[in-house]
Amino acid sequence: MNGACMEGSPLTPMDRALRLLGPLEGRIMRAIWTGAVREPFVVRDIQALMPELAYTTVMTTLNRLAEKGILRVKRVHRQRAHAYRATGSAEEFLARESKDQVERVVEQFGEAAMVAFVERLDCLSPEQLERLRGMGRG
Repeated sequence: MNGACMEGSPLTPMDRALRLLGPLEGRIMRAIWTGAVREPFVVRDIQALMPELAYTTVMTTLNRLAEKGILRVKRVHRQRAHAYRATGSAEEFLARESKDQVERVVEQFGEAAMVAFVERLDCLSPEQLERLRGMGRG
């Protein structure tokens, strides 16, 4: 079997998205994306799920996620608190990050990267190719 066609362990889109984040960022985003915390939420809502973490640790991590564009933050009217929301689902984050990474790979490796992508496409079944075509139109 061609090395390009070897299958890895099957991961869900959520697992793939979380692997792109740091350990604490991943824990927090799993809670958000699975609905364990309702949106909008404040720092204390996350801290209630993870009481072993200091308030400032959670706040810093949420702010970093907002800086990365994964969360949207808005000041709560007449309070010092900030309310956070996810900017999209795990699948949407994964799609955005994959496009960014593909651009970097193609920029760095040029046509060699495109050949590698084509070789991967040759490994897919007709059903998988059709599903991918549908996803690309979205």
